[in-house]
Amino acid sequence: GEVYNVGGRNERNNIQVVQTILQELGKPESLITYVKDRLGHDRRYAIDADKIRSELGWQPKHDYESGIRETVRWYLANQGWMEQVVSGAYQQYYDLQYKDRLKANS
Repeated sequence: GEVYNVGGRNERNNIQVVQTILQELGKPESLITYVKDRLGHDRRYAIDADKIRSELGWQPKHDYESGIRETVRWYLANQGWMEQVVSGAYQQYYDLQYKDRLKANS
């Protein structure tokens, strides 16, 4: 019944994350398009993972650099999966598998 935040103490602002992804893809930063900020726009994400570390002894396997690069490589190696998500096929699968369960629990 506990809630644990999982994080690696690797705060980055959004532009740093985008720059890392572009670097891993071998793409130029000129691809970045800046948009006007909007209310509530997240500039960074910071998770306090002290509870999971102290109570469960959890530690991340990867640092930011290796983790983001491994994530990018996974998406590149699994483009078929991504295409299904973007096409809506994943939502259809989700609805088929879980819609009745969600209704029963509400």
